[in-house]
Amino acid sequence: MNDSPLTDTQIDQALGQLSDWARDGDHLVKIYTFADFKAALAFMVRAGFEAEARNHHPEWSNVYNRVEVRLNTHSAGNKITAKDADLATAFDLVCSSS
Repeated sequence: MNDSPLTDTQIDQALGQLSDWARDGDHLVKIYTFADFKAALAFMVRAGFEAEARNHHPEWSNVYNRVEVRLNTHSAGNKITAKDADLATAFDLVCSSS
């Protein structure tokens, strides 16, 4: 997958295909909310396997039942790339299969 930064138009198009993701500067961001800590942690484990398979790792944090995810591509100068949109899609699939 290409490490070239997406244009603003391409980012808007990607966001149009993602559920509840937003742009925060040079990051795609989403907060997932779960029933409890156990469910949030289970999501992080499964999502972590998706990130590792793509060799593309998120910035994320967890507080009780919430997981905040921030995505950008370090090798593209910390800009948003197609890798970020792909990983966001994978994370949403992991969440929906929970």
